[in-house]
Amino acid sequence: MESINFAKGYGKVNPTEESKSNPIPPPNRRGRRIIIALSLVLLLLTLLIASLTTVLIRRSASKSNSSQLASNSADSLKTVCSVTRYPDSCLSSLSPLNSPPSSNPLRFFNLSLHASLLEVTSLKSQLPESGAAMKVCAEMFDDAASQLGNSADSICVGPGEEVLTEMRVSDLQTWISASLTDLDTCLDELAEMGSTAVGEWRVKVQRTMEYISNTLAILNNIPSLFQKFGLKMP
Repeated sequence: MESINFAKGYGKVNPTEESKSNPIPPPNRRGRRIIIALSLVLLLLTLLIASLTTVLIRRSASKSNSSQLASNSADSLKTVCSVTRYPDSCLSSLSPLNSPPSSNPLRFFNLSLHASLLEVTSLKSQLPESGAAMKVCAEMFDDAASQLGNSADSICVGPGEEVLTEMRVSDLQTWISASLTDLDTCLDELAEMGSTAVGEWRVKVQRTMEYISNTLAILNNIPSLFQKFGLKMP
């Protein structure tokens, strides 16, 4: 019996003793460094790709928003100019000034006002000094520039201050109308002049009057324009 038991147990090794006698060798230091380096490279590449993707998406969205804003602004400008007597001169005078693009009726009024003031100032600088009619026109241009300048100063208000109060709108209407009267007086003087230069100057003065007329029309219709655009009056 004892010999049988001995035979059954012969040649068997304890699993615990086997694992101790044959341990799994750990990775060497060089291998660890390579693995860590590759992991860092992959992480950096991932971050770089994510950053570039974000930049491209933002640029694409920015271009799309800018294009949409410019398109909306152009449509708004056409709507504003449609309330004037001279929509073509309104568009031609305000389009170059509308940068950055805006859809605010008050800004369009401000741009039209400044375009009118620039035209009057330009007329004054080109006016010949000879002739009684030219002297009268020079005086009228000075007064028109003063009236438009008062208008521009009037809408430069502080933060939180209401711009288009009833009294301010009334003053603006008075000043802008007065500048139109000034230029009309100049036209009357030129008509009596009987000079070959009359035709050329009448065209220049008439164009300036169109700018001023457009400015007054925008002002008179500004409440309805704000309503059309779904904006609150400032």
